Formats: sequence, C-alpha cells, structure tokens
Amino acid sequence: MIDFSYCKSDNVNLNVTLKILYLKNKKNKNNLPDSQIKIKAQLFANNNPLSIELFSTISSTLIWNEWICFPVKYKDLPLNSKVCFSIYSKENFPKTTALTEESKDFPKYSTTFDLFTNHNTIRRGKHRLFLFNDKPPDFRVDAEMNSKDSTQTFDKLIRKHERGDIPNVDWLDKLLFEKIKLMQERDDFSLNDNSDNTFYLTIELPQFDFPLVYNEKEYKCNAVEQTEIDPMVIILDPELFKDNPVENKHRKLVRSQRHGTLDLDLKPNAKIRDELNKILKYPPTQPLNSEEKDLLWKFRFHLSQDKKALTKFLKCVCWTENTEVKQALELLELWKEIDVDDALELLSKDFENKNVRSFAVDQLKRADDEEITFIGEAIYYIGAIFNQNLRYLMVECEDKTKSMKDRTTNLIGKMYGQIAFKLLSLMTADSPSSAISTNLCNEGIHRRDILTRQGELIEMLKKISRGLQSSKDSHLNKIKNLKLSLADPVNKLISFSPLPLPLDPNIHVTEKSSIFKSSVSPLKITFSCSDGSEYPVIFKVGDDLRQDQLVIQLITLMNKLLQKENLDLKLKPYKVLSTGMTNGMVQFVDAYPLAKILSENNGSLLNYLKDCNNGNEDTFMDTYIRSCAGYCVITYILGVGDRHLDNLMLTKQGNLFHIDFGFILGRDPKPFPPPMKLCKEMVEAMGGKLSSKFQDFKDYCFIAFNNLRKSSNLFLNLFNLMVDANITDIAIEPDKAVLKVQEKFRLDLTDEEAIQFFQVLINESVDALFPQVMEKIHQWRQYFD
Repeated sequence: MIDFSYCKSDNVNLNVTLKILYLKNKKNKNNLPDSQIKIKAQLFANNNPLSIELFSTISSTLIWNEWICFPVKYKDLPLNSKVCFSIYSKENFPKTTALTEESKDFPKYSTTFDLFTNHNTIRRGKHRLFLFNDKPPDFRVDAEMNSKDSTQTFDKLIRKHERGDIPNVDWLDKLLFEKIKLMQERDDFSLNDNSDNTFYLTIELPQFDFPLVYNEKEYKCNAVEQTEIDPMVIILDPELFKDNPVENKHRKLVRSQRHGTLDLDLKPNAKIRDELNKILKYPPTQPLNSEEKDLLWKFRFHLSQDKKALTKFLKCVCWTENTEVKQALELLELWKEIDVDDALELLSKDFENKNVRSFAVDQLKRADDEEITFIGEAIYYIGAIFNQNLRYLMVECEDKTKSMKDRTTNLIGKMYGQIAFKLLSLMTADSPSSAISTNLCNEGIHRRDILTRQGELIEMLKKISRGLQSSKDSHLNKIKNLKLSLADPVNKLISFSPLPLPLDPNIHVTEKSSIFKSSVSPLKITFSCSDGSEYPVIFKVGDDLRQDQLVIQLITLMNKLLQKENLDLKLKPYKVLSTGMTNGMVQFVDAYPLAKILSENNGSLLNYLKDCNNGNEDTFMDTYIRSCAGYCVITYILGVGDRHLDNLMLTKQGNLFHIDFGFILGRDPKPFPPPMKLCKEMVEAMGGKLSSKFQDFKDYCFIAFNNLRKSSNLFLNLFNLMVDANITDIAIEPDKAVLKVQEKFRLDLTDEEAIQFFQVLINESVDALFPQVMEKIHQWRQYFD
C-alpha cells in the first residue's frame, strides 16, 4: 500500500518567502558594468500585482543569501501566481516604482518565476532563473519561457536530491558531484547561447514536510451543518438590480387592460385567502416580493372591500407603467374608506404619486378633530397645517442646524416659511374674489392678532429668562427680580386682555412666580385663567424641547388608544410646547421626584403616599399601580433612556409619570440600562414581588402591551413620517428609527407569547443590579453638584 501525504495550500497561514542566493553568468564571471547591484521582487497574478515591491540590499559581491518575505499568505495565492525579479545596477536604480515603456528606469536584467508547478504544487528548494537583458519583467508571459531551469532535467534531479526526494548514497553522491563540477567547468549543460552576458539568478524556496497542493477555500452554504461557521462570500451580481425582461413582459401581459374584466369577479380559495391575510398583516416596513405583488394584483377587486389592503395593493403597482397606474387610480376611487394609520402611510415617501397623496389627505379630512390633534405632530413635519401648528412651523423655520450638512434642508426651511406665510395671508384675505366671507375674514384677523401677541409674550419671557441666567445674584434675589420684571408695566405682563396661551385656554399673568435651581434657571410662572383657575407653566431657555414635545404627544396618543379599549392607566401626559430652537413651555404638575420622596421618607414611597392620603391605600394604590404599568410599557416601546429617580415623578394622588425625554429609541448615556425603569422601591410600594398588587401591576402591563401592539402600524407610520425631521435621536440613525420601534412591538409573537416575553422584561428590570449601582453614582453626582 502506498501512503500519500500532502497539505492543502489554503490551510497554510504563512507568508510567502524566498531566499535570494547569488547572481552569476554562465562562465561564473561578473561582466556587469557596475558591481553595486540590488534586486527587486514582486508578486503578480491575473496580470495584477499581489504585493508591494520589495528590494534586496545592495551587494558588490553579487552574493546575498537574503530572505524576502511578501505580505501575502500561501493560503491566499492564486494558482497562476508569479514572482517577477528585476536586477538593477547603480547606474539605473529605479527613481519611481512605475515601470512603463517610456520609463528610463528599466532594469538591467529581469525574469519571472511560477510559484506553482504544472501539477499544482508549490515549488520548493533551489532554482536557477535565467535573466533577460535590458527589458522590464513581463508578468503576462509564462514563466517557463523566462526560466530555462525547468527544461533542464539534470537541474531537476539535483533539486530533488537537495530536497531529499532522492535517497542519499554517500559513496555514489561523492562521485556524482565531482562529475557535476567538471561538467560545469566545461559548461556542458548551459544555454546554447555562449555569450558571456547571459546571467542567471539562483533563489531558494522554503522546504515543507509535505507537498503543498493548490486548493481554493470552499464556503459552505448550510451553516447548520458546520461546527464553525465559515465567513460569508458575497459576489456582486452586475444584473442584480436590473429588471428581468421576461418577468416584465409577463407582468405587462397579466396586468394589461384585457385582464381587467377577467379579474373583476375573481375570488380567492381558502388557501389563497390565507396567503393574502398573511400579506396584509405585514408591518409597513416589510417589502413585498414579486410573487406577493402578483397575488395582490390578481385579487385587487376582491381586496377593494378590505380597508387594510389598500397600502399593500399600492405597493404592488409599477408606477412607471402608465397602464398599471391608470387601473390602480381607477380602483382607488372605489376603495373602501381607510383608517388614519393607513392614510399616514400613504403620505410617506414610499408613495410619491400625487393622486395617492391627495386621496390620503381626503381620508384624513374625514377624521375627527380630536384624532387629528394627537397625530398633528407627525403631520406637521410633512407640511399639513392645522390651526394650532403654526407655532411649530415657525420653530422649524428657525432651525438652521441641518442646512450646513444638507443643502436641501435650506429648501425645506423655505417651504415651511412659505406655508406659514400663506396661512397668515389666508387669515386676512378680504378681496372680492376671495371665497372667504367677511365674518371669516374678521375671525382670521383676530387669530392673527392672537398669534402676534403670543409671539410678543414669548419674546418677553425669553428676554427676562436670559437676563436672570446671566445674573450672578443669589437664588432668592433672582426670584425677587423675576417678580419685579413681571410686575413692570413696561413689560405688559401683569395685566392684559385674555390671551390663549399656546399650551391652554385664556389666561393672564399673576404675581406668582419662581425660579428652579438648574443650570438653565427655568422660570415657573402661574397664569390666571379667565374662569378663575390657575395654570402653572415652566418656561425654559437653553433647552431644545422638540423631542420632549414629540414623546409627550406619543404618550398622549397611546393613552387615548388605551382608553378606547376601556383601559385607564391614570397616565399624566403633561403638555410641552417648543416655542423656539432653544426655548419652550412645559405644563407644571404638582409632583416630586422619587429621589426626593425616598430621601425624606426613609426610602419608602408607600409611607409618603399614606401621609398624603390619611393612610387610606384605597385612594391612591390603584392609581399608583396603573400609572406604573402604563409608563413601564410606553417607555419600553419608545426606548426611553437615562432613567433615574430624579426624572420619575409622583403626585400626592399616586400618579407616577416620567419627565425629561432627551434619550429615546434605545439611546442611553449609562451602560447596561434595564428594559424599563422598575426599581425595587417602586415594587416594595406595591407590597413586594409576591404580593397580589404586584400581580395586578403585571396584568396591566400585559394588557397594555398587547393593546398597543394592535396599533403598531399607526406608530410605525408616524415614525416613518418623521425620519427626515430634525428630532435628535431620530436624526442619528434615520434609516433605523422605524425598525427600532418595530422591534419593541415584537410583532412576530402571539398575544400569549408577548405576555411571556414581557414577563421576562419585568423580571430583568426588577432584578438588575447594575442600574442600582448607577443610581447611587447619580445621587452622589447630584449631591456634589
């Protein structure tokens, strides 16, 4: 039996090396014009260099015995790899690395050498390479033409003996090599060219224990069968993004006008109906493949009675084909009225057809004012204007941050300015050709006057706030100065006719005022309402409140949806209005941070609530449990970060709510944040993890999570509309914002699986140790600040 032992080249993780031995002519004479010689070596394959140029040292003896190491592994060598050698004397040392036909830096001699034999094995041992005179190395020429060594049978036998492939016989080897020496002196096996200018270069390649056989690395497609997953190989298909002409022709034939009447009464069978229902349940972010598009088109008339099918159908239309577009728009007029969330999707940039967008606007007009109010923030970002959103437009016109990065943003800012100007112009339109009646015109003038007065109020508050921020007075003196500023008749803040505050109804300023201890010194101003009640407001200068405003509106929308499902979680979505890029108003809610409550009540929230409610748990415990559950679910879905006990608030009635939404969509300045903020003190107030009240809390979480999952499309479409808005945490990764929200909804789970999933999140949040450590660090930092 014969044993075959070898090694595959793709398993050799070693750099390619060779040893330059010496340079001689066939008479062993040095006839070079200059004795200072250096050699350049470079790897080539497929007519392209594989390595940089490597140079030997300069030698005057023409003997180097120097190893050259290429920055290329044996495992990465193609089968046609060659080494190109160039011999330079001192008179023509290369001044550049580029060798062209016009270059004067030609080598004195050159040659090429194949690294693999005809049997696809790596060459080993010594090799004698014959050199060509006065020409650059041609790596496109087969090395057999440049190396006569491979045609010399005698030389091959000598190399085999040196490698140990031929057994050693001492007495015979001694006689043989004496004979070889005599033959070399007579030049019996040299080239036929007897010129003394014929030179050869002797090199030596590494010896391996086994032959190295060329083998290209194989990548397995089925990673499950592998113990170690191989790297994926991506091969670019130049026709990947091109239309298949056969499929295009098929689609045109199937979707032609001739098939319209045939598809009119077409009904799906049970199997196809299941496939269609599966497609209709796809989230807005999931693209449709060609088969799904063809299926939707085929049963389009049947689907026109399903309001949830319109967005999917419009995605299957090829909007560059006039025939398809005509049929789709005709069917659009017959489609059943759609919901608000689907209308929002049609306003996204995925649907650019003007007729489709006009249809979406018409659908939104049918929605009631209350429903539109909750989604107004997203609508505003795409240009639809409602009465209360003019202030939002003015803020966006003020935003110049993105214009430096994107020239188109400046155009968008101008667009918002034009819309605001048109709206203000329509308010006072009184020309005979105007369709607006005299009464409406007068109402418009009144509204415009209100907007002007609101702007004056905001500017005055900004002026007062900035003056107090720059003041070095004590905190008490700042409060006195604030009261004086409000009472100053010049500022016209102490008494004026009822003015709708952008946050709420008719009010005028009283003398109640204060300043919060903060780096931006926010003002607390209490407005007196026309009905005799009071409305406290926090006015901030130095903070961008647009992201807070967005989050509060989303919380308000979620609260409304849950209430429609008869689930009141006692949420406290206070009002926020951004009045400028770095200023805004926030509704003040009489509540205290959990950190303050715990420090003043021996670490017990329950003791605080009992003190505020005469010890009667029935008056606050249900509110506390419900509000804890609601905010745990909502902050998890929105990925609210930077949660600590200073931005969790608690009212005397038991309403727990969150403030400060500077980090959303999973961003958090602290490492290893829990899925939601649910510290042990919050759980202890419910009676501990084994109490019935904690179980009630979990039940509310489960119900709220599954109810909001039913409306996931609405929130995904809202975020999709806002990807181009200058909301801080959306703008960081706009292409991933919608996917981050979709991931939180876990649409791949059933309701039962979603309950189990959320149970795990609750356990992780309660038992998380690292957030407790970070909370302590935060408290120490607050103390020293």
